[in-house]
Amino acid sequence: MSKIEVDAIDKQSGSTLTLGGSGTAVTLACGATQTGFGRTGTVDWQTTPKTGDFTAANGEGYFVNTTSGAVTMTMPAGSAGAIVSIQDYNKTFDTNALTISPASGERINGGTADGDLGITTEGQGLTFVYVDATVGWKTVHENEFTSGGSSFIIATGGTITTSGNCKIHTFTGPGTFTVCTAAACAANNIVSHLVVAGGGGGGLNQGGGGGAGGFREVKNPATPYTASPLDGYPSAPNRVTVTATAFPITVGGGGCAPGDANLRAGSGSNSIFSTITSAGGGGGGAEAPGSGGNRPGNSGGSGGGGSGQANSGTGGAGNTPPVSPAQGFAGGPNYAAGPAYGGGGGGGATGIGADGLSSKGGNGGNGATTSINASSVTYAGGGGGGSLGDPGIGLAGPGGGGAGAGTPSRAGANGTANTGGGGGGGSGGPTNGGYNGGSGIVIIRYKFQ
Repeated sequence: MSKIEVDAIDKQSGSTLTLGGSGTAVTLACGATQTGFGRTGTVDWQTTPKTGDFTAANGEGYFVNTTSGAVTMTMPAGSAGAIVSIQDYNKTFDTNALTISPASGERINGGTADGDLGITTEGQGLTFVYVDATVGWKTVHENEFTSGGSSFIIATGGTITTSGNCKIHTFTGPGTFTVCTAAACAANNIVSHLVVAGGGGGGLNQGGGGGAGGFREVKNPATPYTASPLDGYPSAPNRVTVTATAFPITVGGGGCAPGDANLRAGSGSNSIFSTITSAGGGGGGAEAPGSGGNRPGNSGGSGGGGSGQANSGTGGAGNTPPVSPAQGFAGGPNYAAGPAYGGGGGGGATGIGADGLSSKGGNGGNGATTSINASSVTYAGGGGGGSLGDPGIGLAGPGGGGAGAGTPSRAGANGTANTGGGGGGGSGGPTNGGYNGGSGIVIIRYKFQ
């Protein structure tokens, strides 16, 4: 019969007891009891994060990383006292959920047999203990992430996506960007942002193209991406440094062509984030039927194109009110002589609207391209001018602008929604009506890890 080697130091203040040596198993005899051996309500944490679907094991805890997509964890078959824990590894459960699925026929927290539990709270951690067939796996501990001096922002609002170490909040309509916790590191509280206003509508009757909505962007170097040439960092008036508060978001709508043919098209509406306001694009000039009048384009973030027969219709000014870098450019003038009497193109974020020509409307000005939302997208292109020519259309400015119309049947186009593109100008025939500007957008990006 083998002996158990015992080294002991027995003192009044305590004792040290060593059973066996390295690699020696200690087995308790049948009927013996123990204290201090085995599991006591804790788990052994597996430090390699789970990034795909997996099956849990009794007595283990898991860090689950859903940065790249949703994950499903299947629980082990339940036995009384079994224990499993999970923790959001990268604070992304709110973006891509963790689904916890019980073994066949079993329950979670007394729910429906085989019913899944979705975890969608950022930073969530849970511990489950299997009780019995009635309750199944019972949540005995739950925590939510708190910053405790975190170096990063925690925020809600809009449509949230993740790119590398950055979170991106996109607003295509009114909303609220709520900073729950500001970063302990002051530099990380300067958020990258894009604020694009609504584009102006295109004018009636060989009308001017609508000016693009104002385009304003700031890129914090801590949030790497390819910004537009209009990046306003580090100029203090352009930066937004957030605190733990709510920031209302305004997304401007596109301007419309009015029913009264004696009026210019409507300008777009402003978009606003904190101290940053981008001005709506100017509406394109409209030629009142038979008037031969001078119909200049409206001024705005970018100016609307001019319109008119036998008289010069000047383009509206861009970058109104002025900011630096400029939020947009002027619209082009019309061509006052026939035969096409081309309306001027609307201005864009990085280029003026082209002059109307004798044969066609002027092209819309170019927009600006940025990858703030993790994809290269061009915004704030001017609308093309309309004309009496066929095809005679002014081309849309890259960045969501709409093309101008041409007589007798070449229809124009509206500005694209959530780009701030200007609407196309109308012709002098069946398609004489102008076209609506596109709505704006607000995007906020910051480092979250």
